[in-house]
Amino acid sequence: MEATLNIPVTFTEGAIKELTRLVHEPGFDQTQKLRIGVKGGGCSGMTYILGFDKKDENDTEFDIAGIQCVMNTSHELYLSGMLIDWENGLNNRGFTFKNPNASTTCGCGTSFGV
Repeated sequence: MEATLNIPVTFTEGAIKELTRLVHEPGFDQTQKLRIGVKGGGCSGMTYILGFDKKDENDTEFDIAGIQCVMNTSHELYLSGMLIDWENGLNNRGFTFKNPNASTTCGCGTSFGV
């Protein structure tokens, strides 16, 4: 499957900087791509997936600032238009998700309902 020009999610500059740091860590498997997706679970019904993985046959590929990304085609319905940020504060550290498709969200920030 060819890479698509339709990029379903966006990253803030902080998130891109952190992801770039991760992919340049010694020992990082350069055959892996950033997987963005959802799975059932969490206190609101669905949980975000953000991690490095191999491409599957049902995945759409796209590139964000040189970071190769994959997403299961069926997940785009839930994630289209989402903004992913990186927080590096004293109280909060990690990736955060701002999803316009979520009708409810959990206080943890990683679970949502549609």
